[in-house]
Amino acid sequence: MGQRRRLLVCAGAGCFSCGSGETLSTLQKLVKERGLETQVEVVPSGCMGACQKGPLVQLANDDILLQGISAAEAGAVLEQITGGKAVSPKHKLYSPREPDAPDAHFFQKQQKIVLENCGRINPESIEEYIAVGGYRALHTLLSEMTPEAVVAEMKKSGLRGRGGAGYPTGLKWETVAKMVNNQKYVICNADEGDPGAFMDRSVLEGDPHRVLEGMAIAGYAVGANKGFLYVRAEYPLAIKRLEQAIKTARREGLLGREIFRTSFSFDVEIRIGAGAFVCGEETALIASIEGRRGQPRPRPPYPAESGLWEKPTLINNVETFANIAPILAKGGEWFSKIGTQKNSGTKVFALAGKIRNTGLIEVPMGITLREIIFDIGGGIPAGRRFKAVQTGGPSGGCIPEAHLDTRVDYESLQVLGSIMGSGGFIVMDDTSCMVDVARFFMEFCMDESCGKCVPCRVGTKHMHDLLDKICAGRAVPGDLDLLEELAPMVKATSLCGLGMTAPNPLLSTLRYFRDEYTAHIRDHQCPAGVCHMDSVGAVR
Repeated sequence: MGQRRRLLVCAGAGCFSCGSGETLSTLQKLVKERGLETQVEVVPSGCMGACQKGPLVQLANDDILLQGISAAEAGAVLEQITGGKAVSPKHKLYSPREPDAPDAHFFQKQQKIVLENCGRINPESIEEYIAVGGYRALHTLLSEMTPEAVVAEMKKSGLRGRGGAGYPTGLKWETVAKMVNNQKYVICNADEGDPGAFMDRSVLEGDPHRVLEGMAIAGYAVGANKGFLYVRAEYPLAIKRLEQAIKTARREGLLGREIFRTSFSFDVEIRIGAGAFVCGEETALIASIEGRRGQPRPRPPYPAESGLWEKPTLINNVETFANIAPILAKGGEWFSKIGTQKNSGTKVFALAGKIRNTGLIEVPMGITLREIIFDIGGGIPAGRRFKAVQTGGPSGGCIPEAHLDTRVDYESLQVLGSIMGSGGFIVMDDTSCMVDVARFFMEFCMDESCGKCVPCRVGTKHMHDLLDKICAGRAVPGDLDLLEELAPMVKATSLCGLGMTAPNPLLSTLRYFRDEYTAHIRDHQCPAGVCHMDSVGAVR
């Protein structure tokens, strides 16, 4: 009998939405009907990245990735891997054995650490996670390293929090570790709410044990025995796999009391959020876990000193925790050599908007915007021209063509008036109106403002109304002056990051696309033809 053939069917939410569930069940049914159980194994996997090409099927033994495999093509796939006729060439997306294939560029410039198991293992099987080295880092440090040594390794790695602010992870861990208290907590922030972003969701769906292992390691390092994973209710598949992962980890003694028969105990509970964007802010998230309304509070004290139930609390996001096990397994020095000197490691982005290859990617820090958009993303479709890229979600800025060769790191994006954020990456072509884009993001922030502080609650409303006037052709030059006066005030006086960063899309479009604002106000014209100004004549 030859080697058992392995078929991985992408079972991330993206591929599920285009029918991969039916593909998976049909393949499993056909294998059973044809008596191939000992020869062929069909398993679900996490997101494979090329989301717009789904449903995706990986022929693991042959290193071939197939695209657009509906349930109707399942029989042809089985025939190919059992030695019969190959599926139509149009379904072949990529193989590392054919580096010159048309879509090879999407995969070749990526470097996967966080996503290394997505598309490779069954996320619903703890055995498969352990088989690829899972929980080995936790076992090693519990038997060979002190908590202080773990923190030191994290500082050596140079990892910065991937939730948006980019604060050094090792320093944050050290602060919590130094706090003297008999109760500390670890929180994983999985309240991903940026429009177009699905990085954290994909990691939770595709490799939940990696996140749990990272949380347990953090608990050991800072002296916490309890963790909470805060995830929004809009992610039912992620919640289902997390619940299953926690259950099986407890069963195997990898969560709970006396892990690996040591004195270290750590357990994790899931808390489901209602979907408020502001709960991505850590003090609002803490309030939500405590059962109160999700609103931020002034800092200090910071959560590291007084967080959940006024106890020292470590908060990192999903991507940060997914980096921990590889760092402890391979060493902080290994990680620090990836990326740039001040921005080590990789970053996961969700490519969206007017770009040929939408999907999930992981790239080394320091790669340029141009490489992401044109080499990995394949450029702009339909013969249109690139206009801008918006990084950092609704808190980020719009970066024009002149800065495409900027390296992607925290400092460089900030200089351009944008931010790294958690990984949203929306590309716009020349059919996009930048005033309308600013209005869209301002409306999002206005709607999501919790209303606690006046600058955010009232300021975002005023800025949105002014942008609305400009888009409708009813604005006067003084409105632009008012916008430029309001935006810095809201940034400087808002209570939390939502209000502080809400003006970013407005300010960056004013900085790089001021001529479009002028055309709307002075000439009553939208250069991109997006804004309708039918009422202008009546007003004038």
